[in-house]
Formats: sequence, C-alpha cells, structure tokens
Amino acid sequence: MWSLLPRLGRALRLAAGQQTGLCSSASAAASGKDGESAGQLSIQQPTFGFLFDIDGVLVRGKTPIPAARKAFQKLLNSQGEFLVPVVFVTNAGNCLRQKKADQLSHILGVPISQDQVMMSHSPLRMFRRYHDKCVLVSGQGPLLDIAKQLGFFHPITIDRLRETYPLLDMVDHDRRPKVLHPPAVELPKIEAIILFGEPVRWETNLQLIIDVLLTSGYPGNPYPQGTNSHIPVLACNMDLMWAAEAQSPRFGHGTFMVCLENIYKKITGKELKYEALMGKPSALTYHYAEYLIRTQAAAKQWKKPIQTLYAIGDNLMTDIYGANLYNRYLEENSSRRGSKARVQAQAAGGTRSATVSQEELDNSWESELASASATSCHSVLVCTGVYNPHTEVPSDTRESITETVFHGHRDFRFDPALVEPDHIVPDVDAAVDLIFQLENFAPNENCRTS
Repeated sequence: MWSLLPRLGRALRLAAGQQTGLCSSASAAASGKDGESAGQLSIQQPTFGFLFDIDGVLVRGKTPIPAARKAFQKLLNSQGEFLVPVVFVTNAGNCLRQKKADQLSHILGVPISQDQVMMSHSPLRMFRRYHDKCVLVSGQGPLLDIAKQLGFFHPITIDRLRETYPLLDMVDHDRRPKVLHPPAVELPKIEAIILFGEPVRWETNLQLIIDVLLTSGYPGNPYPQGTNSHIPVLACNMDLMWAAEAQSPRFGHGTFMVCLENIYKKITGKELKYEALMGKPSALTYHYAEYLIRTQAAAKQWKKPIQTLYAIGDNLMTDIYGANLYNRYLEENSSRRGSKARVQAQAAGGTRSATVSQEELDNSWESELASASATSCHSVLVCTGVYNPHTEVPSDTRESITETVFHGHRDFRFDPALVEPDHIVPDVDAAVDLIFQLENFAPNENCRTS
C-alpha cells in the first residue's frame, strides 16, 4: 500500500515576473546569444508535457468546445509543429487510434498523429501473455480490428458467441431462434475476457459474459456446482458517466461493470475479480501515457527530460483521481526509479488486489516503463464537462460516503485528497495559459495564429 505522502500545495503561487506573454518572442532569445545572430532564435526545450482528456474537455459528444481550437493554436509553432509533447488520454475504446486522431485533427484544426492518442485499451499491448489465447471481447465498434491491432491473434466477439450458441440469448423474444441447429463448429475454450467498453445490447453481453465466467470458458456447458474461481477479466474504461450533448452525464462503461459485478456476486456469492483495470484512473494508464510523452520528446531530440506532467480533465473520479494517484506514485517511487517494483494498476487501499507485475509484461515494455523521468503529475480540472462547480465533495472521511458521491470503481478507495484538483479553470484554453505561466514557458517564435 502506498503511504499517504504529503500532497503538493493545492494552489501553486505564480512567482513574480512570470506573467510572460505566451505568444510573444522571449526578449533574451531575440538578442544575440553565444554568437547567434539576432535572426537566429534558440529553441526553448520544454521539461513538461500535456495529458488531455477529450470528452468534456475538447468536445461534448460530437460538438467541439469553443475554447479547444484557441488553446491548441498556442501549442504550435509557425510551422504547425507542437512546442510541447502532447498525449490525448481518453477512456473511449470503441475505435482505432488512427480514427480518433483524424477526428481530433478535424475538431482542433491541427495535425494529430495516432502516436499522440492513447485509448483506454492501449496498455493491452503490454499483456503479451494473452495475445495468443482465445479471448472474448465485449464492447462496440470494430472490436476485432482493435483487438488484432493490440496484438491479440484469436479474439471472439459476443455476436460470434451468440451465433454459435443461439440458446444463450433469450431476453429479446424477437431474437430467439426459430429453428434449432447444433453448432457447426465448436469454439475453442475461452481463456480470458476483455471488456473494451459499454456494449449496445447490455442484456446480451451480461448474459453471455456470465455464462463464460461460470463455465470456465465453455459457455455451451451447464453451470458446475460451486465456482471457486473464474477465467481472467481485463477491463478498460471505468467511467460511471461521461459528458455528451445532453444536459446531464450519460451512462459509461463503469455502469455496465457495476451491473456485471453485482450479477456475478448475486449468483455465486463471490466477488468478480479483475486481472487488470485500465483507463483512467489506473496508474498503469499514466505510466503508458508518460512513455508516449517521452517518445515524442526523443523524436524531437530534446535533451532535457520531461519532469512534469499536467493532466487536464473534467471528471473528478477519473481524470483528477488518476492524476493525483500517479503523482503519489511518482513521489513514493522517485528514489527507486529503474527498479523492478510492481506497476500498480489500482489505487492503494482498494478492496481488491489487481496489480500487474512487470514479469507479466513484455520485457521491452518493462525497460521502457522503468525509465520514467517524470517527478510530478499535476491535475487541472475544467468546468466544461462532468464537473459541476456547484457540487461539493465531503472532506470529512468520518462521514458516510455513498455511491452517489463516490463514482469511482468498486476497487478504488475513496480518498478526498485524490479528488481534489491542483487547479480549477473555466476551460482548456485557460488551462494552457495557466500551465505556460507556471512553467515560465515563452515560445521563442510567434505562436501559430491560423
């Protein structure tokens, strides 16, 4: 369990003289320096990176948030190149990274690469021990394409399972089979379940996933007497709710997981256990995001290490909780960086243990994750999505914290410190301004204006 280390001050004070114009050339750079002519400007190398949430920060549903385009013009130089490493960390998981990158490019009016996009399922690339196994995938969108791009060779969809065993899905009377035929081909044993995101037909997915769990991967068989364990379950995206165009938040994959967990417990009397939880607020997700940040910096041949991450989001229970949790991890592990300590996939003090040991990950990923350079991760909350600035979170842990207050996943402990943002700003444009000021970052050439 991570010790409760002192948190950074909630309101970082701007040092005097840091109110630098963000889109003006630094006067020191404009003058000759070390033999440079006045027309040759040195490039200011950042020591920080941005982790942007998407829904509720940049868009609501398919509608762009007005401040987003303005914010991203400040992040580009006159050649349209990013001045600071940027990764989009979304809990969405229903499309390929390239499609999400194309959507972002259109919304923001700037070129976005798929290498800058991190979906909730992106860390599954590291779970090579499951890549050659038959896995059941649940969610929506091009699931087979997503699974194969992540490295899975034998994914099976819920629809394929339903076609093979049509008697399993009986809720919708109109979809019940009219003529029964034995399976033409028996499916191999299902050895793991991957929950990518919320499905369309919840009742079908809940029923068939329960069937697979209770039969140890042979859903055509009857339930055995007594169930002591179940096949591994890896889940992505724990958001209970998310912000779309509606006035109130909508159900997310976390709500589907609540249903699955409670059905399993009601039938078996036991808790459903996860092999790993991915997506915000999992610390494993931030490990991977930092790896992508470092990759960008290396590609630009920036020599200074990226020491500070700024995570910008709209959800206290995912974006803020996750950033603060990772900051706590960085604080505790700064003296042990490079060791083979276990990578936490969950919050300390959770009711379940679902850590991912480095031995379970590909060796190449082990070395990459272990070489993290960041020493802090600051949380920045915007008011354009799920967060309601008029709702207060109880700070007294002696109070009864109900599920209506704590919307985090079952396996995460409620800690008031973890849902307290370092900064609260109106929107993403204000967040970029604030971070540039905190870092005293003044680009040496004019920011892009069109």
